[in-house]
Amino acid sequence: GSCFQSSRREKYGNVFKTHLLGRPLIRVTGAENVRKILMGEHHLVSTEWPRSTRMLLGPNTVANSIGDIHRHKRKVFSKIFSHEALESYLPKIQLVIQDTLRMWSSNPESINVYYEAQKLTFRMAIRVLLGFCISDEELTRLFEVYQQFVENVFSLPVDLPFSGYRRGIRARETLQKGLEKAIREKLQNTQGKDYSDALDILIESGKEHGKELTMQELKDGTLELIFAAYATTASASTSLIMQLLKHPGVLEKLREELRSKGILHNGCICEGSLQLDTISSLHYLDCVIKEVLRLFTPISGGYRTVLQTFELDGFQIPKGWSVMYSIRDTHDTAPVFKDVDVFDPDRFGQDRTEDKDGRFHYLPFGGGIRTCLGKHLAKLFLKALAIELASKSRFELATRTFPRIMLVPVVHPVDGLRVKFFGLDSNQNEILTETEAMLGATV
Repeated sequence: GSCFQSSRREKYGNVFKTHLLGRPLIRVTGAENVRKILMGEHHLVSTEWPRSTRMLLGPNTVANSIGDIHRHKRKVFSKIFSHEALESYLPKIQLVIQDTLRMWSSNPESINVYYEAQKLTFRMAIRVLLGFCISDEELTRLFEVYQQFVENVFSLPVDLPFSGYRRGIRARETLQKGLEKAIREKLQNTQGKDYSDALDILIESGKEHGKELTMQELKDGTLELIFAAYATTASASTSLIMQLLKHPGVLEKLREELRSKGILHNGCICEGSLQLDTISSLHYLDCVIKEVLRLFTPISGGYRTVLQTFELDGFQIPKGWSVMYSIRDTHDTAPVFKDVDVFDPDRFGQDRTEDKDGRFHYLPFGGGIRTCLGKHLAKLFLKALAIELASKSRFELATRTFPRIMLVPVVHPVDGLRVKFFGLDSNQNEILTETEAMLGATV
């Protein structure tokens, strides 16, 4: 946790030795130190996830590949997140979010936001990213199995009955069977599609590079895509909702920007207004998402293994040792950020641009040649969610106080964040319309 890490930093500095999942580890903080790690890929360091993670994600994934194989896989996967691909995903993402918010608003009780956000991002990955046409019952079953899988991805690699690692293996086997069934059905049924999803692009890109993907590679690829789109995006979505609850002024400023761009009118999103270029022009929305990812970075960092002994911050980092660079600690200690613990989207505005003062002070998606491939999709999803929340939802905290935040395995509220959502009825729309008119008159 953060208290442990900060106490070690105070005692030993930004580079210190500790242990993680049964192995010795060098933990690294600070922009310049992290830069050397990230830019040293393939000659100073090589990617290395914990053994349990490597085994459960599978050997054919981008995360586990190195060298030329890694470069080839990134080239194939990059098409999945191109501008054209994101543009085709956007209407489908919007529909999934709208449908989910309707369900949240129709629930007479408060919801567990983190749990529901996990269901939302899983549904987005299955329905939009992979284009699987499976029943709601099967989707729910796969979600429950997938949760079991994710809970044990970072576990002690001890393959004993009732161990977390064994539960993860069993969950992976069940998931692979379900994914293979969905892939085969998808390959047989190509009628009526109005866009190319990520799996379509993955299959075609493999053919273009002269290597048709095997069923095992397709299963590993789909599992990795779900993994990439699931936990971190659910974490950031929950943090976004919590900050909008804590800072109603930020929510109102978002609404003002949506109105000024002609997206929000009379309490409704104007039809056809949500285009990729339009969303990209929403500068304050971009600042809000950046600040959520700075203050509540979903994952703590990344793992590497040392290929040759090198010096870092005055220490010799021995060949063969494991290194973890810390994203969260680097954000927390970066000198470029003023009032580092304060949620302040304007720090990323045109007048301040605190993230521009140093390339590796702000790195929610990592950096170097292993920068997160799905970062543009993640930000698009968060922006689409924020737009829907600002325009079509009314929500309030269902508990007396905000929950404590847990940092592992990803950032999340301890109790999941209990929130009551309300649908916007005609009376509420009239109130919003009056508010817009008053704001317009003030302008």
